[in-house]
Amino acid sequence: MLCKRRSIRRCLALLLMLALPLYAAQAQDMTLPSAGARDQTVRVYLSRLNLIDRMDLTLVSAYSVKTQAGAQLHFQAGSEVAVLLRDGALYLYYEGMSQLAGQSVTLLRDATEGESGFRLTNYPALYAGDLQIDLVDGKVRPVLSVHVEDYLLGVVPYEMSDSFPLEALKAQAVAARTYALRSQDPSQPYDLVDTTNDQVYRGYLPGNDKTERAIRETRGVCGFYRDRLAQCYYSASNGGQTELVETVWPTEEDFGYYAFGDDPYDVANPDSVVRSFEMKKTYGEEETAPYALRSLLATQLYDQLTALGYDPAPESVRVDGVSAVSVSGAASEDNKFMTRLTLTVSISGRTRKNAPAPVVDLNAEEVSLFEVVEETPSPAPTVQATGFVPVVTVTPSPTPAPVYGPFAPIEEPFTLELDIFPTAEQALGLDITAHYDNELWSVRETDGAYIIEARRYGHGVGMSQRGAQWMAAEYGKTYQEIIAFYYPGLTLMRYEDQPAQMTQPEAALAATPGPAPTPTPRPTLMPMTLTPQEGQWLAAVTEIDDDSSLNLRKSPDLGGEILMRLYKGQQVLVLERCPQEGWVKVRTDVAEGYVVEEYLTAETP
Repeated sequence: MLCKRRSIRRCLALLLMLALPLYAAQAQDMTLPSAGARDQTVRVYLSRLNLIDRMDLTLVSAYSVKTQAGAQLHFQAGSEVAVLLRDGALYLYYEGMSQLAGQSVTLLRDATEGESGFRLTNYPALYAGDLQIDLVDGKVRPVLSVHVEDYLLGVVPYEMSDSFPLEALKAQAVAARTYALRSQDPSQPYDLVDTTNDQVYRGYLPGNDKTERAIRETRGVCGFYRDRLAQCYYSASNGGQTELVETVWPTEEDFGYYAFGDDPYDVANPDSVVRSFEMKKTYGEEETAPYALRSLLATQLYDQLTALGYDPAPESVRVDGVSAVSVSGAASEDNKFMTRLTLTVSISGRTRKNAPAPVVDLNAEEVSLFEVVEETPSPAPTVQATGFVPVVTVTPSPTPAPVYGPFAPIEEPFTLELDIFPTAEQALGLDITAHYDNELWSVRETDGAYIIEARRYGHGVGMSQRGAQWMAAEYGKTYQEIIAFYYPGLTLMRYEDQPAQMTQPEAALAATPGPAPTPTPRPTLMPMTLTPQEGQWLAAVTEIDDDSSLNLRKSPDLGGEILMRLYKGQQVLVLERCPQEGWVKVRTDVAEGYVVEEYLTAETP
């Protein structure tokens, strides 16, 4: 989970380690106080699907469907349906038929035993909830309503990993559950998005046994502060120091359950994200400094090098030695967040002997230093005759290759004080997360070099996932102890189990295998919006009984997989006749396949 950044930094002198002994005794008591009953359904905008004009679904369980246009339908388990945008409205498609939905479609799960929900076509994950599809700003917007425990099955294994220790996964489940329920807001069209803007959610896939156990054994457990759900932020790695909420996001809210302090567990975890850049203390003529360092120096010393007559380009800067490297700018002595990088270097430079001098016309109204003024006229064009058409060829003036003088040491070393964000960070390739300017920089000196290191992946507030992993794996900490370390002012309580409420369809609807008869008109046949190209023609399904259907198959044979059923009157676009006698390849608005031609009648243009 990642969020956005701020400006003002403050620190609170409260060490996290002090909270551990106080909570250790409680950690043995697995009976948590009740937080009472609560609606535990969260609404998740499935934004990562990036849907524009359609959503294809396979219904694992039965669903009742309501549309903004007034239709009420019922679909049995196994039905394949699609919601498509056509002519500024949503249409519900099923078995070659369409139903005008208007601006909204609602799919409600029927009360059932066993696996329930839907899957997206060509994606195996299960979405165990109701679905609201709205037309918003010319696009379909799917919002899933799902019980928080089912929601966590699609969050925890992607925010962490099933390979993490069980207690770390439990801590992740508690933090993610608290964050989700805290985000409930009936005044908004949805509570969460399924990306790192909130929490990654990808639906349920079996196989994450340890994760499922962690969610099951912490069912209903949430963090509270002053009798309210807390805001449990977390990030991948804090780089060795936790942040306060108010230093990342300006706020007036009381976040007294966070603390600023060192995190030795994150630093100790070898999987924590670290980027480094090595500056050797001495460089010889054969071993040049990294290009990134030379480019940084050339950029920062452009004016000085130019004034001394040296070519201000990275290839013309040679680093002879680095005598000092340090970072500074922390808000307090115990704060590891640095903002300035100081370098002291000795360099050599070289001149460019054949660099053209700019020619300036003092009488011109505008002077451009970048305008090329030719001192000699261009060569006259040569003319070659090819038949009756003359071809004019202009011989370009060759650009002379640069000629440099030898490298010469510059007597005085240069001391540069640079802004870490963004100058040094980008130049040295130490930017870990581009939308955060809060990496923790440090300098480590060895016998022959200075090693600059950048740590922290994410905002650094709350639980470090890599720190939690190390606490559980190497120190045997329970999830309660992990939560106490990263949220020292938090109290754990358990909500009473409240399963998701599912609809019970009317008997008439439930007995109908497809779209149910309703007071609204019978679903209309799918309109054909495709235009025939050369060699193609429109046709209609005619030569079948009124209550029958024509199979659209994946291959031109009676054993081919049935893609969908076409009903009498259905329009199709015939693409071509097949080598297999009697078969044609056709296309509908939603599928392409093969049918027997004798059941079709060509339509007159």
